Amino acid sequence: MRLLLLGGTVFLGRHITAAALAAGHDVTLFHRGLHGPDLFPEAQHLCGDRDGGLDALAGRLFDAVIDTSGYVPRVVKQSAELLAPLARHYTFISSISAYRSMRDPGTAEDAPLAELPDAELEDMAYYGALKASCESVVSRAFPDRCLLVRPGLIVGPDDPTDRFTYWVERLARPGEVLAPGGPKLPAQVIDVRDLAAWTLAMAERGATGAYNATGPEVPLTLGEVLETCRSVGGHENPITWVPEEFLTEHGVAAWSDMPLFVGSDPEVRGMLSASIDKALGAGLALRPLLRTVADTLAWERARPLDHPWRAGITAEREEDLLRTWHRQAD
Repeated sequence: MRLLLLGGTVFLGRHITAAALAAGHDVTLFHRGLHGPDLFPEAQHLCGDRDGGLDALAGRLFDAVIDTSGYVPRVVKQSAELLAPLARHYTFISSISAYRSMRDPGTAEDAPLAELPDAELEDMAYYGALKASCESVVSRAFPDRCLLVRPGLIVGPDDPTDRFTYWVERLARPGEVLAPGGPKLPAQVIDVRDLAAWTLAMAERGATGAYNATGPEVPLTLGEVLETCRSVGGHENPITWVPEEFLTEHGVAAWSDMPLFVGSDPEVRGMLSASIDKALGAGLALRPLLRTVADTLAWERARPLDHPWRAGITAEREEDLLRTWHRQAD
């Protein structure tokens, strides 16, 4: 299969590329050359810019396109319309955030999507609505021949966000751990390698329609995630669960400072309990969380010690918050 990846060197794109090459596909990567330009020398690399710099793609024919780097409808429209007469199939990586509301557990693919208050808006504060609008752009350019993948939190080796890696690393270090909300809160994650393998398989067979893509198959709680991280990391100190009110009072933000915690916003409280029945029926296979945690920890330990963390709180801030919490609780 002649496969084009828009992106292809960072996280999900990187793992799809690796899987496609291992499967023997003829892979072309279109990217700006800013991240991992030396990866995958066996693939063809075309450098350009999605926003007005697509000349390198003109006239090239592909069996399938996988778009891992589309965020703005105006920009996605450029590639979708250019490739519509050149490619048989287009896969767009959207997001579970594309839904108008995730108030309740079990959101399925037929739920209403978010809408931009202004069609010209490109502010990432409207990330979910932008992704939903990108889906519409792709669907118009590739009617009846596009796949819309809506992942939840993607985790595992090579994750540039640190949102899951924070907990994996934290529970491999000693000391009391500050945890948000309570252990029975729902949690959903998908290993990047599982998502990559399934997305590629769906593109290979020209699957169409929208699919939520996260995991696991059975309900998972935040407490179970942290206990799995603890068992892999060997952590032996207490995990102290504190209420959202305390975190908010002390400027600790849900999701960014406390990953896998969405807080009490009613519009997103079901974000970590979406329905994945459709994807499971289409062959989505998910590895045990224990393996994901172990592989993520091994990858994290191979990184430079001074790498910047993009999610979570520092050890010093955690200690200060715990002292404050215990003083209030006494």
